[in-house]
Amino acid sequence: MKEIQVVAAIIENNGKILATQRGYGDYKGFYEFPGGKIEANESKEEALVREIQEELNVVIEVGEHLICVEYDYPAFHLKMDCFFSKIVQGNIQLLEHLDAKWLSKQQYDTVPWLEADIEIIELLKRR
Repeated sequence: MKEIQVVAAIIENNGKILATQRGYGDYKGFYEFPGGKIEANESKEEALVREIQEELNVVIEVGEHLICVEYDYPAFHLKMDCFFSKIVQGNIQLLEHLDAKWLSKQQYDTVPWLEADIEIIELLKRR
């Protein structure tokens, strides 16, 4: 099975996290933490800054590593490193997503999350 290695940002602001709704592909309409694939000669942190710039047109500061989630989707094995992050420059523009929501802990379960992201949500609920 093909392995895909990605990074994801858990962007926090005023006690809420940013959930973005996929705008394409097999999982269109599901919510996820924004991020993407790591390119050659790029650190995980550099990849995350680049991906968030490309997807949301903001600059983030990458903080603490929370978890590495591994999940088997039907077509591939996902390995996703998740980092707490905060926006340090710009206002969010949805360049690849259909929607974005700032969710409080009480609202985490109000959107349909991608399967791999559910483990992160469960971990955040316990914080």
